[in-house]
Amino acid sequence: MSLRRRVDGLLAIVAALCVTGLMGVQTAASSAPSADVWVRVDTGSEITEVWRGDERLLRLDDIAFGRGGISDLHLKGDQTTPRGEYRITHVNEESRFHRFIGINYPTLDHLDRARQRGALTESQYRAMLDDGLRDGRFPQDGILGGYIGFHGIGDGDPDIHAAFHWTEGCIAMTNAQIETLQSLVGVGTPVVVE
Repeated sequence: MSLRRRVDGLLAIVAALCVTGLMGVQTAASSAPSADVWVRVDTGSEITEVWRGDERLLRLDDIAFGRGGISDLHLKGDQTTPRGEYRITHVNEESRFHRFIGINYPTLDHLDRARQRGALTESQYRAMLDDGLRDGRFPQDGILGGYIGFHGIGDGDPDIHAAFHWTEGCIAMTNAQIETLQSLVGVGTPVVVE
């Protein structure tokens, strides 16, 4: 069995443990999502939608992204919002941005992409894999950055939010919108950023 397939299998097990709370992931702020609820972020149209199967439950307009644009691979400090398929990992209701709904960036696909592009050496790649297997998620402060998710604007200026993409890579929305989003999702909810 290849290293990639072994790692994929082990990460799936760790992810399942995280979703069920057995790995100590913060889950108290959010209930488990409905099995068929998922989130779609359309970066071209600047919207976030919540779906149940093929029925749209919610559409949030005027979403802000990273001031560095949208990318297939976010690197620490580049201020881009990374495309990809994720899962919600935790909710922080005491964020300076009102609410923070974290996703599991970087993923194994991002690590592979970074290694292929030369952004990670083989030893860095293996160290991040080891960290991911041990901790249940990849490092959040390494070369690929982290701490990516959805958040409100907190005490920020709504006019700046409406006029600019201003985040360091997250998906930002008004405080009312992040509360509405939080009411429909939970730890484990799939997220697609396209």
